[in-house]
Parts: sequence; C-alpha cells; structure tokens
Amino acid sequence: MAYVITTGCAGVKDAACTEVCPVECIHDAGDQFVIDPGECINCGLCAVTCPVNAIFQDTDVPAEHAASIARNRDVFL
Repeated sequence: MAYVITTGCAGVKDAACTEVCPVECIHDAGDQFVIDPGECINCGLCAVTCPVNAIFQDTDVPAEHAASIARNRDVFL
C-alpha cells in the first residue's frame, strides 16, 4: 500500500485529493475517502493537497490512526 487516508477525513471530505490524483485511485467510502492500494502509484499529490492533513504514506501513519490502514485496504478486498 502506498498512501492511506485516515479518520481525519471523516466528515470533511473536501475532495481536493480526488481532483489531483492522476490515476483516480481515491474513492468515496461513505463517511470518508479511501485510497485503493492496488491503483495508487505513490505520487503523493493527494497528501500535499489534503486541507486537513489526513493522508499519510502507509509507513508514516500516526499510531492513533493505525486502524485506517486496514480500513483503506479492506474496502477493496
């Protein structure tokens, strides 16, 4: 997995990240957006665009948001 959208996105869903994603790997999962790990090309554009700083590389997700890694992945299983 490359990038992960954490729960900081929940309820906000600004969508700026979806507009800059060159491969359209960001999808609406109801309360927040999620990134399809099979489609993400690890470009990082979404992370720098997120107005609430809710997007991290999978290895850099803060401990309090660790469950977001599985949430992003499991949506696409």
